[in-house]
Amino acid sequence: MAAIYLLRHGQASFGGADYDVLSDVGREQAVVLGAELRRRRVDVHAVWSGTLRRQLATATACLAEAGVDLPVRQDKRFDEYDHLGLVPSGQPLPDLAEGARTFQRLLDDALGAWIEQGHPVGTSGTWTAFSTGAREALGEVFADLGKGGTALVFTSAGVIGAICALLLDLPVSGYLAVNRTMANAGITKLVSGRSGVSLVSVNEHGHFEGDHRHLLTYR
Repeated sequence: MAAIYLLRHGQASFGGADYDVLSDVGREQAVVLGAELRRRRVDVHAVWSGTLRRQLATATACLAEAGVDLPVRQDKRFDEYDHLGLVPSGQPLPDLAEGARTFQRLLDDALGAWIEQGHPVGTSGTWTAFSTGAREALGEVFADLGKGGTALVFTSAGVIGAICALLLDLPVSGYLAVNRTMANAGITKLVSGRSGVSLVSVNEHGHFEGDHRHLLTYR
């Protein structure tokens, strides 16, 4: 069976001048992720990423540590939704007094409205376009792999959650629950066989236990 590891990027610069840059913690997380792939002896045949800098920087650090010397092919359909475009105007990310928890509540409300109302938002377009694009990109990676191949895809929580929601037929509340609990540099594994695409694991983050417990983050 072909397998795809969906790998969430490391922690971005929440509250910083440029969100789309890995934090110091995010860079460490990417290295630990690479060490975990090396420990598992994952035989990688192809590497994909979205086009966002935090995704590509995670790929660079992770692959170097994992010892994977393959080109990173880019596909915008693996980019995250426009989270700043979804948050109501007048609530800029760096100025939120309660930090990440407040922003998450605002984001959950905005995501729910985006999904249920079907209107386009920022650079993400509609929820249908976003989720369908993620599903189609995943299918194309599987098709390119053929039987028995394995690919790494560096992406974001929203994309991973959308794919999980589609495969598990989750309601909006289910998607939001999956999305908000995705660990930075976590691992979600899918396989494709005769019965179609199946989830093998979701949001693995055991590599951030023990000595690396301090690196476990969600935002």
